Amino acid sequence: MSAAETALANLRTALASYDKLYVGFSGGVDSALLVAVAHEVLGPERATAVTAVSPSLAELERDGCRSFTSSLGISYLEVFTDEMEQAAYRLNDSMRCYWCKDALMRALEPMVGLDGTIALGVNLDDLSDSYRPGQQAAKEAGAVFPLAEAGFTKAMVREASKLLNLPTWDKPAAACLASRIPYGTAVSVNVLSRVERAERVLRGMGFDELRVRHYDDTARIEVPAEAFLAMVAAHQEIVDALTNLGYEYVTLDLAGLRSGNLNQALQKAGVGTASAGSATLDRN
Repeated sequence: MSAAETALANLRTALASYDKLYVGFSGGVDSALLVAVAHEVLGPERATAVTAVSPSLAELERDGCRSFTSSLGISYLEVFTDEMEQAAYRLNDSMRCYWCKDALMRALEPMVGLDGTIALGVNLDDLSDSYRPGQQAAKEAGAVFPLAEAGFTKAMVREASKLLNLPTWDKPAAACLASRIPYGTAVSVNVLSRVERAERVLRGMGFDELRVRHYDDTARIEVPAEAFLAMVAAHQEIVDALTNLGYEYVTLDLAGLRSGNLNQALQKAGVGTASAGSATLDRN
């Protein structure tokens, strides 16, 4: 039995102990595995996938959540979260992810009741990071992390997902739209919408793995290095499309696609100690 198979067995055993489980479902590979196994073990009456809907959720990701749960017969709910109404979130400092997760926990609280538990798709690699304020908010609200408890690393999550024939097993890493905005630049609905439209245009051109980082009048595009030549070949179409969305400058980041690169400024500033307690950098 492989390590992933052992972790999968551990997960099934652990999930069976819950009366009712509400799984935060972003549509990514981690939460998809957790939702699928929870549904297998507990059934649709006791396991529910819940997606937080706000301006930071791309419509493409929302559609993916609906499609995934529908295809497997998983009980599914959408809750509308109010982080955009919170000044602390819009400020977009190093604790932005804390306020986002706090909004989800508050939205779920009324439906969870006394016999329910909130679960998130956090794996061991996530726990090994030095700074994740979102996890801190979830822990404070009593959420559990069954994947980590069962011994899953990110690689094992993908392996187990493939074993279960889940379509998400090889899905590229994703993150909320707010992660495209550098810390210190205020989050707004207009900016989030512009980023979403820019990424939708590029995906329509065949660039599936990408980020469009928003730097005021500059769009900084990140794609894997192997996509550079294709992007250069389409450069005029890309520039025309993104300038039509309001960007004055369109650039290609020659360092390539990197999850969590906006956190580098926080690391250099030593953020993640006094300001966030024991929380652990969100991979954006």
